[in-house]
Amino acid sequence: MLRNHIIGTYQSHYSMGKAQSTEFIFDAGHGEGFCIGNIIKYAQRYGKKDGKNTDDLLKILHYAVMLLGKELEDGS
Repeated sequence: MLRNHIIGTYQSHYSMGKAQSTEFIFDAGHGEGFCIGNIIKYAQRYGKKDGKNTDDLLKILHYAVMLLGKELEDGS
């Protein structure tokens, strides 16, 4: 389920260009805050917008995976 969500995200209209916007955000040094901010946003939204929307949970996990991947890539 998570894998399909992530793959679907990168095949959506958000990824029409060659680079993802998150790549620019990480390159600018704001990736950690961006991911944590989005994790908080979707965690607070869960259960409030559209009820207990599993998409919110998948987004939380996706941002956590992005952050973990970057940390592992950087050797942290």
